[in-house]
Parts: sequence; structure tokens; C-alpha cells
Amino acid sequence: MLLHDTALVYGRYLRQSLRSRFALLFGVLTPLLYLLFFGPLLTGLPLGGPGSSWQVLVPGLLLQLGLFGALFAGFTVIVEKGQGVVERMRVTPVSRLALLLGRVLRDATVFVLQAVLLVLAALALGLRAPLAGILIGFAFVALLTVSLASVSYALGMKVRTPQEFGPLINMVSMPSMLLSGLMLPMTLAPAWLDVLSHFVPFRYLVDAVRDAYVGRYTSAHMLYGVLVAVGFAALSVTVGTRVFRTAGA
Repeated sequence: MLLHDTALVYGRYLRQSLRSRFALLFGVLTPLLYLLFFGPLLTGLPLGGPGSSWQVLVPGLLLQLGLFGALFAGFTVIVEKGQGVVERMRVTPVSRLALLLGRVLRDATVFVLQAVLLVLAALALGLRAPLAGILIGFAFVALLTVSLASVSYALGMKVRTPQEFGPLINMVSMPSMLLSGLMLPMTLAPAWLDVLSHFVPFRYLVDAVRDAYVGRYTSAHMLYGVLVAVGFAALSVTVGTRVFRTAGA
């Protein structure tokens, strides 16, 4: 029942996304601009870690894709509430968990597709990374998307207007980007800033993907990254499902 319901919801929203190919390409535009115009500035610079500048930058851009894209996913729920879609779903027997999972799995699919496009562009510019590391990076993008989209949808169910939703998301996204080392490793930062960044869970994901891109699959960074990613996803889906259930979505 759960799998059937999830597949129905997933298919519905995936078809909506695939009908808007421009939106799919536009979503990868910002990381691609960083890749094209910021990446060459780092070539040859000592970045405080193993691997080339591309092996440092691209993992950060992959997770930036999930961070900014998934956090704003809740806007669609606000729109659907205004159009009465949520109200109509309320009277169906579809599982509340399926209503959330279908949405977040659609988001994970979309962002992994965008991540593939980004990596292909990076390979053309000079990125060299093991295939296993690249695939691990995609898995982290998917887990991050599931986590943040779940939180975003839950928040979208709670707020009434986009004007309330936007500032709350910006309040989370900007510090997360600056303190997680998406653009440059936090080991380059002053000691106090490096210590502060350890309280941001996204840093552990960034460090793990950077290790994967240089072939370090059994490092401490990888272990911490997997634990944080899986734990955060489980917690977020649990919270999101509870909000969907109590809100009657």
C-alpha cells in the first residue's frame, strides 16, 4: 500500500517536473556559473586538502545544488494549499507518509539529474575523479535533498504565505552555505570559524564528498558524513510525516 501510494504521488509530481524542462536546466544554472567563472580562479592555488581545485570545488557545488534547491521546495505546498490541492488530498485514503515520500523522491530525482549535468560540465573543464567517488557524491545529493525537502514541506504546511516562508529559509540557507565550506574548505578559515563550522551538519557531508572525489572511501570524514546524512534524513522524514498527518494533508 505504501509503495503503491508513494509511486502514485511520485509519478504525479515527476510528470509535472519533466513537463518543465526549462526549470530543470535553470535549477543547475547557479552552480554552473560558479563552475565556469569561479572554478578557474582556484586552479593552482593551495586549498589545504588533497586533490585538485576541481576536486575541492565540485563536491561543494553538488551539495549547494541540494541545499538551495531542496530548501525552497516547500513553496509548492503553499501554492497547492491556496489552490485547494491539499484540501482534496485530505479526503483520500493515501498514506500521509506517501504524500511526503512521493514529493521528496521526485525532488531527489530532479536534483540528481541536475548533479549529473553539473559533473559532466566539470569533467569537460578538467575535473578528474574516480567513478565510485562521483557516484557517492550523487548519493549524498539525494540524501541531502530528501532531508531538506522534508523539512521544507513541513514548514510549508505550517506557514500561510510565501512572504513568511522565504525569510525563514534564507535565515537557514545563508549561514549554512557560509559555514559548511561549500566553496572552500573550512580548514582555510581562522580557528574560531573552523570550530564554529563543526556545528553545521552540512560540513560533514561536504568533507565526505571531497574525500570520495580523491578516492578516500574509508576515512573518518566519510564515516561522519554517512552518519549525519542518514540520521538527518531519517529525522527529517519523521518530522515531515508527522506534520503532514496532523495537518491533514
